[in-house]
Amino acid sequence: MRVIAGDHRGRPLKTAAGTTTRPTADRVREAIFDVLGSLLDLDGTAVVDLFAGSGALGIEALSRGAASAVFVESAPAALRAIEGNLATLGLGGRARVVREDALRFLERPHRFDLALCDPPYEFSAWDTLLARLHATLAVLETRQPVEAPGGWETVKHKRYGGTLVTVVRSLGAQKGTR
Repeated sequence: MRVIAGDHRGRPLKTAAGTTTRPTADRVREAIFDVLGSLLDLDGTAVVDLFAGSGALGIEALSRGAASAVFVESAPAALRAIEGNLATLGLGGRARVVREDALRFLERPHRFDLALCDPPYEFSAWDTLLARLHATLAVLETRQPVEAPGGWETVKHKRYGGTLVTVVRSLGAQKGTR
């Protein structure tokens, strides 16, 4: 696994040992950020990486110009991988790592430009997550389609093997995001 583009292009990323996390494949991350490039200028954005795993999605956003990223993860091995990756790449000053369940984290008010959501495939609380999430755009990685609940509209969805990527936009966000 590596950083796809930006300031840290080609740099390797460590993942947590075991089967508790499912890292997003390089080609899927590349496709996600290609789609985001047509919707959002990442320069200066605030990003949250929910269910962060290795932190690859949030690190990719930082590498491509995001001003800051919050990495939310509850698994200790994954937290160690995130912290190690951030330290190796020198991104610690633009990142915050939070050990907490993603839904519990979202109970407190936070505002982000972009949310990257890659929960375990059995995750089913999308309505709850999106009701609590305050972001302009959200990327949802799933196995099955997710219907955008009230307050959100689906902008794009595409399948990459067993992964379905859905990009949703908050209806409260400006249409001219990009």
